[in-house]
Amino acid sequence: MENFTMLQFFEWYYPADGSLWKHLKNDAKRLKKIGIDTVWIPPAHKGMAGAQANGYDSYDLYDLGEFDQKGSVATKYGTKQELIDAVGAAQAVGLKIYADIVFDHMGGADETEIFTVRKVNPENRNEFISEPYEIEGHTKFTFPGRKGKYSEFIWDFHCFAGVDYDAKTNETAIFSIQNEYGEGWQMVVSKENGNYDFLMLDDLELRNPSVREELKRWGKWFFETVGFNGFRLDAIKHMDTTFFNEWLDYLRAELGHEFFTVGEYWTPYDLPAMLEYIDVTGGRMSLFDAPLQANLHKASNAGNMYDLRTIFDSTLVQVNPALAVTLVENHDTQPLQSLEQPVQAWFRPIAYSLILLRQAGYPCVFYTDLYGSCYKDKGNDGEEHEVIMPKTDELEKLLFVRKELAYGEQRDYFDHFNCIGWTRSGDEKHHNSGCAVLISNGDSGNKRMEVGSNLAGKTFVDALKKINEEIIIGDDGWAEFKVNAGSVSVWVLK
Repeated sequence: MENFTMLQFFEWYYPADGSLWKHLKNDAKRLKKIGIDTVWIPPAHKGMAGAQANGYDSYDLYDLGEFDQKGSVATKYGTKQELIDAVGAAQAVGLKIYADIVFDHMGGADETEIFTVRKVNPENRNEFISEPYEIEGHTKFTFPGRKGKYSEFIWDFHCFAGVDYDAKTNETAIFSIQNEYGEGWQMVVSKENGNYDFLMLDDLELRNPSVREELKRWGKWFFETVGFNGFRLDAIKHMDTTFFNEWLDYLRAELGHEFFTVGEYWTPYDLPAMLEYIDVTGGRMSLFDAPLQANLHKASNAGNMYDLRTIFDSTLVQVNPALAVTLVENHDTQPLQSLEQPVQAWFRPIAYSLILLRQAGYPCVFYTDLYGSCYKDKGNDGEEHEVIMPKTDELEKLLFVRKELAYGEQRDYFDHFNCIGWTRSGDEKHHNSGCAVLISNGDSGNKRMEVGSNLAGKTFVDALKKINEEIIIGDDGWAEFKVNAGSVSVWVLK
């Protein structure tokens, strides 16, 4: 079985110049060559901020950069035709495309409506703090720029469970819409704030059968229009779990494709909730391993005070590796973003070795580690900061080792607070395969590890060129491997 690797082909601060789809088209061949197999692209539809929108503020799912809406025709990433061309070019060289799906909320309504709500306690969403009363909300979506093309469905307050703004009083709060589908929130796994159904803007009412049917129609249209291979589902912990069971089952049956799916159930310190979500969705999707990303963040900050033997403790890849998508960073955890918990630059090669060179998990590489990034934004302190995220120089070498060499039996040596390692014995299918990985977050170190008698007498060198000497495997398949202080070395056949 081949080792597959996903790439998140965007970051939050990618320039709003309409160039991303062209960038993907132009770089697709190189991405395949360096060991990328699947590409997760950002939301392709028009957001409420138009050409400035990252797409997580959904306005019109049917506008892929085709209609003059929200101040532009193109989205932040380009036009509909450029999207179609990019996906086609990527698939032509053997890449698969995962589309980002944002169904939790919508924003930027075209008209307001008067409807009945009850205000809720933001820290306990199950507690009403008002009697029913009327507000004026931005809840009617007519999409005048599209004029009914592709779908004549009109969204109104019956399509939403909650809103966060009263246009009549200019009050910002969390309002539960009192509709025919139930007084309170939809059932979700997350018990944060009592019930974490409501996240932001206009919260979709997935108990409304007409909403569910429209989203299924859109999914089929989106596939027939663009032709992707799978999904990344946004903000799923805020949504009715039964919806995605129905939506995925429908598309897989209707269109006859597997549609690999990974969901964003972001809860770094609540693995049981993630496992519950996997259970209630019947294993229909993988999840991003938020607990592992948090461990990598903590380890990068703690330096030699972090016990490397515990790096995989309480992570999804440890308990359910078949459904774990592992990652070092994403657009939400990068510096100055909403879930900011970045992995420091010195630790990133170590972190990538941990997700790329082991048997378990489906690794996802972040855009900035391949291309770098530089941007300015306000931090939590209210001050503007400049962030420079250099690309991770070792990444392409690690991708090569993953694709070509990291196969065969895995032997773990997680036996030292500051120095851990593992070996892969290689297999017959992959020529010259096999490797030994040694990591230190403290002083330089060495560890005797077994790679296997099949590699006895072979000469190994450090693929990352951190250490220049050669190591010869003993007749018993063992050797003493080395690593520099605060570093990783990946030993492979010379």
